[in-house]
Amino acid sequence: MARSATPRTSAAPPRASLPADVRLMNTVATAVYVAAGVGAVVAGVLWLMRSPLLPIRAIQLDGDLARNSVPTIRANAAPLLVGNFFSVDLQQGRAAFETVPWVRRAVVRRVWPDRLAVRLEEHRAAALWEGSDRNSSADRLVNSFGEVFEANVGDVEDDGLPVFAGPEGAAAQMLALYRRLQGALARLELGVVRVELSGRGSWRVDLDSGAALELGRGSEEELMARSERFVRTYTQVVAKWQQPLIYADLRHADGYAVRLQGVSTSPAGGTAAAAARNN
Repeated sequence: MARSATPRTSAAPPRASLPADVRLMNTVATAVYVAAGVGAVVAGVLWLMRSPLLPIRAIQLDGDLARNSVPTIRANAAPLLVGNFFSVDLQQGRAAFETVPWVRRAVVRRVWPDRLAVRLEEHRAAALWEGSDRNSSADRLVNSFGEVFEANVGDVEDDGLPVFAGPEGAAAQMLALYRRLQGALARLELGVVRVELSGRGSWRVDLDSGAALELGRGSEEELMARSERFVRTYTQVVAKWQQPLIYADLRHADGYAVRLQGVSTSPAGGTAAAAARNN
């Protein structure tokens, strides 16, 4: 039998390598095309950022709006926004909205194609801030986080807020103690209308009954221990003398002294001190 012959294919000749100058020219040309493309993209972005096209046409407001109206917020913040949809600085936008009275915090984001969405958190007033100057006329308040902020005090004049008088930076500490005192004194149907912290760290509280409590210095727990002792024994003292409280000094280690309408006692031999020690 005859065998079929399989044709042999000759190997392809090796491709000749390009000259070095040609390879260099190709590399340079590729680099130029890439640079031109990147430049075009950058130029396009810069054009969009400066272009009057794509302006911000609407501002959507959400969140707490109890103290401000939408028109008021827009009128105060919108003039401070610079740029179009792409170029507006969101951090600057946040700062612009936070300059509006009563706004504590703002979160700003873009919504395609022409809106800004702004979520607002307003201050919730917890006290009037007098600071350490009784003659200060600044409209300053303390919010529910213990932060001091500026707003129109007339907006809260009917809210029955207490007054805090103390050094700058002490508002949060004063708010914490106020809340605990309110809870303790509520058992006597008394309320706190003023909390005062001296520069030396001494505390004094005025009550809605017209009485004053001298708490002295110490940690919050020490102050509350003295206050709780007073609350436990106060009704016994008042019941005995049948006179309203004017002043109580809680700074004594073994009791407290009170001044009632027409009656005075002291820890050394007074009724109030004995009541405090025995309970």
